[in-house]
Amino acid sequence: MTETSIPRAEQSLDEEETATLAVDGDDTEADDTEADDDTDTAAGTRVKKAVGEGDLFRQSEIAADYVEGLLDILDYDGDIDELVSAGRPMVEVVGERLQNLVGQRGATLEALQELTRLAVFRQTGTPSRLLLDVGGYRANRRKELAAVAKNAVEKVKEYGEPVRLEAMSAFERKCVHDVVNAMSGVASESEGVEPNRRIVVRPAD
Repeated sequence: MTETSIPRAEQSLDEEETATLAVDGDDTEADDTEADDDTDTAAGTRVKKAVGEGDLFRQSEIAADYVEGLLDILDYDGDIDELVSAGRPMVEVVGERLQNLVGQRGATLEALQELTRLAVFRQTGTPSRLLLDVGGYRANRRKELAAVAKNAVEKVKEYGEPVRLEAMSAFERKCVHDVVNAMSGVASESEGVEPNRRIVVRPAD
């Protein structure tokens, strides 16, 4: 089995792992490969709930207000956009000198995202799948991970052996699964437990 490393983004573009309330559900392979529809409550209960477009935008507004308050407290300047994309609320923070809000491999960003989801939950009573992005980190990371996934697929097709990627966050695994699942002749699955959960790309059965 081939071991493959993930190229690192710049320190200003990095990603994942800390929190408590509504996390991207990913205790099983299905949680990684499905569209991240499950959320876990603080009590550990898996919840699936259909939310209307208006409710999703309301979540993004609540989240934007919360993030704006955090930026004021931390004395950071940034433009905040709230939107709904791919059926989930999003908040994007754009500005200069926001690297510290991302952290190494996005650890700080993930912690801020979970705090923001908790703020939404407290106001709405509904676990949120809100996605928080700072400085375009997630978009850049998706591009990197797409290249990683394609490289792994090429190796699997060339050698016929599974390729085991290094440990990734739920967000990173989702990006890789999406790319692999769109390609023929290969499949991907997750193995291990957090924080060492990783993806194995293998020939399709």
